[in-house]
Amino acid sequence: MEEIDVPYLFLCPISLQLMRDPVTVSTGITYDRENIENWLFSCKNDTCPVTKQPLNDTDLMLTPNHTLRRLIQVWCTLHASSGIERIPTPKPPVDESQIVKLLNEAKNVPGSQIKCLQRLKSIASKGERNKKYLESAGAIEYLASIVKKNGSTTVILDTAVEILFHLKSSETHLKNLVTNESEIIDSLVMVLRTCGNYQSRAYATVVMKSILDLADPVQLITVKTELFVEVVNVLRDQISQQASKAALKLLLEVCPWGRNRIKAVQGGAVSVLIELLLGTSEKRFCELALVVLDQLCGCAEGRAELLKHGAGIAVVSKKILRVSHVASERAVRILSSVCRFSATPRVVHEMLSVGVVAKLCLVLQVNSGLKAKERAKEILKLHSRVWKSSNCIPVHLLSSYPSS
Repeated sequence: MEEIDVPYLFLCPISLQLMRDPVTVSTGITYDRENIENWLFSCKNDTCPVTKQPLNDTDLMLTPNHTLRRLIQVWCTLHASSGIERIPTPKPPVDESQIVKLLNEAKNVPGSQIKCLQRLKSIASKGERNKKYLESAGAIEYLASIVKKNGSTTVILDTAVEILFHLKSSETHLKNLVTNESEIIDSLVMVLRTCGNYQSRAYATVVMKSILDLADPVQLITVKTELFVEVVNVLRDQISQQASKAALKLLLEVCPWGRNRIKAVQGGAVSVLIELLLGTSEKRFCELALVVLDQLCGCAEGRAELLKHGAGIAVVSKKILRVSHVASERAVRILSSVCRFSATPRVVHEMLSVGVVAKLCLVLQVNSGLKAKERAKEILKLHSRVWKSSNCIPVHLLSSYPSS
């Protein structure tokens, strides 16, 4: 197709793409609505991208540039023969009063809830400005009340959780949820337990992780074993990469508090983490899984579960020097915990037979990070009487075995 020159006036100054909904800010510069809203709300900028002049809250009103939009539509029509589609006339943007009216209808008009939720979902999908209005109108609190309410239909519950996920709420509103809606975590756990929809479970996991990031220590200490059971099930089912990483980060946030490590072990976290490490080599995922496993091996119950699994010691050793410095350090820490607190004769010989000792000697020879080297040396010294004379260690590595 012949290249068509687009008048510079029709291009958004931020992205140099054809404007579809031109709007003007208080500095007099015109942008495409989607691009400028992303600049202001997603990227949290408070200046005009071209002039760099500051914009306060009252300046953030975006005035539709109808004249320019009509010129763009005429230009598109004139070039229709070259495959240019005419941009549609955009609908007027939603304002906060319309959202408040919609929420009141959902709360007070029988049978209107699902229709209103679908409308809220549509509003949330159309830009960061709408999400900001939804937050300020009280939509997050309303959606949380649906999640908490027993007896909501599956469709209503799924839609409410999906909207909460897409809103990616501000820290202020999430903090309010933690403070004022104390049952929201238990309700999201219920969603994970009773919902057969993988996508809704993924949304619920990400929302729960965002909320727990802002919880205070008392709330983190008192989380129930059921939370760990359902989060581990999300990992076991491998719903999505985003959900799995959110589940790992959630465990990472919650496990250090109180007896949560034991609760996570009781929820089956150790064996699932080992199986996941066996099946993936993705860097960030391995790092997160090893960090969580390191936390769990800080308690006797976690180490016992690691040693009970036939591939536990072997898979931890396998990740050393194969993923990243972070993964190597965490894997060596796990082995250190086992060697210091759970090293029965059987475990010591298993570590020798599956190649752990040879891998630790290799750590001392290569650029693997100072902390990993120090721990590897400590482990090798700790059991040198059993390991140093073994023919399981390759000859070229014996020279690096530390003296007692």
